[in-house]
Amino acid sequence: MKVAFLTSGGLAPCLSTAIGALIQRYHDVAPDTELIGYLNGYKGLLTGQSIIFPPSAHKEAACLFEFGGTPIGNSRVKLSNAADCEKKGLVKNGENPFEVAAKRLMADKVNVLHTIGGDDTSTTAAELAKYLQQNNYPLQVIGLPKTIDNDIIPVQLSLGAMTAAEQGALFFENIVHEHTSTSKVLIIHEVMGRSCGWLNYATARRYTERLERRKFVTGFGFRPEAFEIHGIYTPEMKFDLDAVTAWLKPILERVGSLNVFISEFVDAEGIVRLMEAEGKKVERDAFGHLKLADINVGQVLGKQLQERLGAERLLVQKSGYFARSAPANDFDRNFIQSHADLAVECALNGQSGLIGHDTRHNNQLRCIEFEAVSGNRPLDLNLPEVKEFLERING
Repeated sequence: MKVAFLTSGGLAPCLSTAIGALIQRYHDVAPDTELIGYLNGYKGLLTGQSIIFPPSAHKEAACLFEFGGTPIGNSRVKLSNAADCEKKGLVKNGENPFEVAAKRLMADKVNVLHTIGGDDTSTTAAELAKYLQQNNYPLQVIGLPKTIDNDIIPVQLSLGAMTAAEQGALFFENIVHEHTSTSKVLIIHEVMGRSCGWLNYATARRYTERLERRKFVTGFGFRPEAFEIHGIYTPEMKFDLDAVTAWLKPILERVGSLNVFISEFVDAEGIVRLMEAEGKKVERDAFGHLKLADINVGQVLGKQLQERLGAERLLVQKSGYFARSAPANDFDRNFIQSHADLAVECALNGQSGLIGHDTRHNNQLRCIEFEAVSGNRPLDLNLPEVKEFLERING
């Protein structure tokens, strides 16, 4: 049996660990399996670039647990966007990317393809498997859910998401001390999350839990309230600048500084409308997503708040690349291992699908049918624990 690995999309603190866990499991239960990795996601599949994991390395796969990133590279390539694939030089004019990818898998004699990515990665893999079956080439596709946004439907929790939240909290534990650099500092912590505020919420919650365990001694100058989060805003909320200003202004006067957590897509559509009205063009990627780096939500909203609040200094800090590039923490290592074990079991049993805790089946870990998978699940603001936390922060 020949098994291929492919990681795709943005990074998350699970990719290296997931590959290591899969290799380990195959070594334990099917040591004769040939293992390869396509380089840089679907880009490598289209161009035929891959590496072989030699049997001598199988016993050392656990070393991957110590790394962030991915040992086989990522890219943002969408097989269903033929024009973009052609523009990037991955297929020739008029070629069908699915056909090119299928021919490569057939030429490489791959029996099982493990994809580690978000909903786009998984659904693309499902389309690829369907294409191959229609052409009489049976291919099993078994995905693992990767996204720090934790917005894959119907997966309860994505691999690496908890590590990303923890790393974002650690990031802010250092940044927060900038409030001592001068008076009236407004610190904006911009957290990744295109259309889902889960990571922002989870990062803020993890930071708050860690803050509650810190010791503050009266008389030394540090005050707990200067380290607290004074506002948290996610894409699911309507961002009312007047209301936000009215909430934060008295806190700034009382505390002397402000710490505000903002998801990178908060009021993005409104900002885009203003940019386009000024004649500026906002680019989109191959998946049709707005390029958030061009919008720069934290800076735009931060400057608006600084002016309204009278803050003397604005500091906008983004934890996204720091958080998503970290190695998996202990929780995620165990979490990933359970997914990898089931993924290999499904490979040996001839199943295809996405491995995850299925919210439709009482959060049971199972092989979820690809047709049930989609993305952009919003943070449920009505969940009691979410509602209570946000109300405690935002008033």
